[in-house]
Amino acid sequence: MRRGPAVVAALVLGLLPACSTVPSSSSPVAITEAPARPAGEVGIEPIGPAPDAPPEEIVRGFVDAAASTVQRHPVARDHLTPDAAATWSDETGITLVGADYATVTTDAGTVAMTGDLVGTIDPRGVFTAASGTGVFTHEFALAEVGGQWRISNPPEGLVMLVPDFERLYDDLAAYFVDPTGQRVVPDPRYLLGGEAQPTTLVQRLIDGPSPALAAGVDNALSGVTLTRAVTVSGSTVTVDLAGLGDTLPAQLSQLCAQLVWTLDQLDGVSSVEITTNGDPLPLEGPPAVQRTDDWAAFSPESVPADADGHYLDAGRLMTVDAQPAPGPAGSGAYALTAAAVSADPRTSALTDMVGVSVGGGTASLLAGRYGQDLAPVLSAGRLSTPTVAATRSEFWVVRDETTVVRVPAGGSPQPVNAPTLAERGRATALQLSPDGVRAAVVVRNGETSDLYVGIVVRSDDGSVVLRDLREVVPSLGAVSDVAWRTAGRLMVLAADGGEEGVRPFLVGVDGWGLEEVPTAGLPSPPTALAAAPGQDPLVSAGGSVWELSGGTWVTLIRGQQPVPGTEPFYPV
Repeated sequence: MRRGPAVVAALVLGLLPACSTVPSSSSPVAITEAPARPAGEVGIEPIGPAPDAPPEEIVRGFVDAAASTVQRHPVARDHLTPDAAATWSDETGITLVGADYATVTTDAGTVAMTGDLVGTIDPRGVFTAASGTGVFTHEFALAEVGGQWRISNPPEGLVMLVPDFERLYDDLAAYFVDPTGQRVVPDPRYLLGGEAQPTTLVQRLIDGPSPALAAGVDNALSGVTLTRAVTVSGSTVTVDLAGLGDTLPAQLSQLCAQLVWTLDQLDGVSSVEITTNGDPLPLEGPPAVQRTDDWAAFSPESVPADADGHYLDAGRLMTVDAQPAPGPAGSGAYALTAAAVSADPRTSALTDMVGVSVGGGTASLLAGRYGQDLAPVLSAGRLSTPTVAATRSEFWVVRDETTVVRVPAGGSPQPVNAPTLAERGRATALQLSPDGVRAAVVVRNGETSDLYVGIVVRSDDGSVVLRDLREVVPSLGAVSDVAWRTAGRLMVLAADGGEEGVRPFLVGVDGWGLEEVPTAGLPSPPTALAAAPGQDPLVSAGGSVWELSGGTWVTLIRGQQPVPGTEPFYPV
């Protein structure tokens, strides 16, 4: 189902490259593809400039007119001089600005607009958070045309206010496939509502992943085309494709999973019919009309059914029922300070684990089977909390805040090349996404700690690179911990400079939709957190472990005293 219009809290600052749903560089679908913008008016449409309107009113009217859904934004062009109207493009992207902005007439007769820069949306619907000062400025020059003021130098693309964007655009995901072929991976997109949205969403899949994600995923729809516009009848979407050729069954399965999981987000849609040139797909097994249940194995949010949360208490590995974990780790034999556990994706059985033990000024990473003896595999002055993804049996850790290392289960440590990490600062925390395609990294640089998300790229020779590290929420400059709430949403511990200190936030993997998480029930600011799809978040606060339930943090054992502990985590 649809995730709904994105929510931007007052703290969010980001930069969105331009347009929304209008393809600019991809080849058009013969026909047949419905226009990305409705041909007529949808919802509340802006009005043209009033007679004898002063320059500042013309500028504000131009900004308001960005909220039109009509192709080519004719009302916005009415605010421009004829030459500017003829050359201005509304398809190069959207610059998002906070609702409260200022327009001031300068001594030179121009109108200076200043506001909070939230980000940009590019022509494929990809959001990029604003960096730097987070301020949008543009000095509008105006000229008289027939006795009326008109803008002669509009900014390229649309300048849109956040409330208008939230009203018109839906926060959706195009789903691609992780390199192991086990899961679909969300790629957030922002698309105009309306009848054209299903076609536009499928075209986004065909066009491929966003530049930041492209190297980390596969796309089974690469090279195919739509033969006609996507149709919706009742709760079923019909997609007819061409160009499948001799596609292998495994790739057809991935194609179906991508389409079904992507289109299932649309309001009222629960099933998808996929055909090729009007004929059924040559794929045995799934029904002609498919649902996400038919491709549950590809679910982006699947978690081990029996993966209860864990935490540490005085060096002992504990489960959330306040019982020691089996084996030496649960008895406190290793005096663990952090740990991670992997699970079998087929049976949910807990399989391997690693833990960090500190002694004599040295941190050691211990590895072995869950519930059995652990042996040292890596040492350092400092080791970050380890992490594991559901798609691969390997653990990641940051050594001495500078070097990313992965440890395959039963194997030897191997370096992960992170070419842009050193220039950003020192990595104090790293957590892999459930699909293993992304890594969220907390980086300390001087007095600030910022959150970055990078892409995990694997080569045929076995080497692994963590690349394209991008800052997610520049407005939060004191990030202390991060976890994956879902495959496309992060939970973060951070302070925003206010008086309340560190507290939890939720934010999209691209930086959109920052919102505070309530702290009601916590005895003090949280120091570490755990999250996983479908699980209640955990935090340690005041030397005890707490669980978020119904908007309030409660003790692990209902009706009992807080359970002492730190460093909670979920097996994946």
